[in-house]
This record gives sequence, structure tokens and C-alpha cells, in this order.
Amino acid sequence: MNTLKAEKRDMTIKAKKLRREGFVTGNLFGREMKESIPLKMEKGAVERLLKDEGKGGRVRLEVEGEAYDALIKEVDYNPLKGWVDEIDFQALVSTEKVHSSAEIHLVNADKLAAGVPQQMLHEVEFKALPAALVEKIELDIGDLKVGDTIRVKDLDIAKDKDVDLSTDLETTVVTVTEVRGAAADAEAEETEEEAAE
Repeated sequence: MNTLKAEKRDMTIKAKKLRREGFVTGNLFGREMKESIPLKMEKGAVERLLKDEGKGGRVRLEVEGEAYDALIKEVDYNPLKGWVDEIDFQALVSTEKVHSSAEIHLVNADKLAAGVPQQMLHEVEFKALPAALVEKIELDIGDLKVGDTIRVKDLDIAKDKDVDLSTDLETTVVTVTEVRGAAADAEAEETEEEAAE
């Protein structure tokens, strides 16, 4: 689990000023906390964390000597500057289910004999205890054929008794469609491998 150091933020200093000084602002909240803690973190440290973890990722958050097992709840990017302005964390309680999401990554798409994968769903929403949290789902689509469809109910996470899915089980995750165009069809008849490339 990645560790991120944070400091308690002085609310008399405006967020804009802190961002100009190279900080990202944020909040830590949780059911067992009396009140949320406003935070400031070094921009470089946050960017390094977000290379490995996204929304829904777990992190060990160290705030002035105290450590929290936390979930990344929200990440607000500055669209003009392309960096993170704000990041919010939820402190986890081992006995409490939390809402989270897991990104779906397609793997082995290059092994498809024919057709093109169309990814319809990029993340699933769920509730789970901290020990059962999933950050990303790797979906092997190498053996799929044209016309094949994978739904949420077909994913491993749907079979995990410790996870309560919020996303509809019938939602299509990925479907394999034919390569469009007459030339592509003729080519597919000659050699399926070439059509897949």
C-alpha cells in the first residue's frame, strides 16, 4: 500500500495561495472521526501516488504522526493546468462497508482472432469491507469471438460474496464487433489474423 504524507491545513490560507506554493488541498473524513481534517500535500507526492492509484485506490495517509488506512474518494483536476487541485480521502473502518469503484482494464485485445472490442463500461460501483476492496479488474478478452459479449455478472467481482455490486449485473462491459467495411470483410475471409491487426 502506498503512503502519502499530509499536513493539517490552516484554513486562514486560501487554497489558491497553497496551490501556487506547490501544494494540493484536500480533506480526510470518516464515520469514526468527529470532524473532517482539512489537508495540504506536496503536489509531487500526490502526482507520484496517482501514477499507481486512482479514485477508489487505498493509501496509508500519514497526517502529523497519525496514520490512516484511507480510500481515495475524489480527485479534482485543473482542466487548464492539467494538475490535481484537490484530493479527498475516506478513513476506513475494518468493520464498515464502503462505497468504491474499480476500473475495468481489457487485456490481450491483440490476441483477438477477428473483430474489434467495444468497451461500454469502464468501472463498476460496489460496496465492500476494506479487506475486500478491489481497485482494478483485468478482463482477459483474448479468446472472445465476433458477437461475444461480457456483462457485469460475468466478472469475477460479481461472484465475490464479500462485494455488493451497485452496477446493474446485466450491464454490458465489452462486446466484440466485426471490422466494418467490404474490404475488411474480404480481407477477414482471406486471413483472420490480418483483419485483427
